[in-house]
Amino acid sequence: MTTTAPFALIPPARAASPLLVEVPHAGLDIPPEVRGELAIGDDQLLRDSDIYVDRLCAEAPQLGATLLVARVARCVVDLNRDPADGLHPLTPLGAPAFAPPILPRPHGVVWTVSTAGEPILRVPFTPDLVERRVARYHAPYHATLRRELERLRATFGFAVLLAAHSMPSWGVDPRTGARIPRADVVPGSQARTCAADAVIDAIDEHFRALGYSVAHDAPYRGGYSTQTYGRPAEGWHAVQLELSRALYVDERTCEVRAEGFERTRLSLGALIERLGALRL
Repeated sequence: MTTTAPFALIPPARAASPLLVEVPHAGLDIPPEVRGELAIGDDQLLRDSDIYVDRLCAEAPQLGATLLVARVARCVVDLNRDPADGLHPLTPLGAPAFAPPILPRPHGVVWTVSTAGEPILRVPFTPDLVERRVARYHAPYHATLRRELERLRATFGFAVLLAAHSMPSWGVDPRTGARIPRADVVPGSQARTCAADAVIDAIDEHFRALGYSVAHDAPYRGGYSTQTYGRPAEGWHAVQLELSRALYVDERTCEVRAEGFERTRLSLGALIERLGALRL
């Protein structure tokens, strides 16, 4: 749980492309001002992150893309959630003390439990707590993301956002509790509303050609980033990319599977080059 800046913006190391890769959920840092509010161990902190996706995407700048990587842990603030997500609809940010009681969601913009279902907040969940974390971490991150997308659009006439994530290789049937296998790759585009077909099809064709299984929008259609920045009519194209963790780690131990990690890293790098070469 080391402490650094809440995020890092890394510019292209070669001729720039219109692609921005964001990694909002791989951070493991707990800022000092938040540490006393949380009860979570290092192992659970790692399991609640998008494990090592920052490492999978580390070469994006060498491939011409801009890279935005969150350092702050997802349990501190979820950067892929609406800043008011998890609050009672009648209790907006900045609400007065006499506002109705808030009803936090477990995994809203501020998490109250881990993915294992264990409570992680040592302090009461209040609008002030949410507002403080949003102002310190969420707002600056998205201000930077928006500014960079505007810059890319001004330069190239359009911008492409690839929001890189990871997911467990299986889900759970809510009716039976049975495990449901997931595809290797899940592009989330809100039913193709967040990006041009050329972007979505390039992702699909790329991974299928390499032998990966692909399922669009299932189980993840995208989140705050795709909803906010996926405006193809305005020249902003956004796709959330979920990679199965089984491709590159042992899901029981979180240890890297060296061969799988290298294959996934190279596959992702080739996709970054392909998306960077698009002209829309």
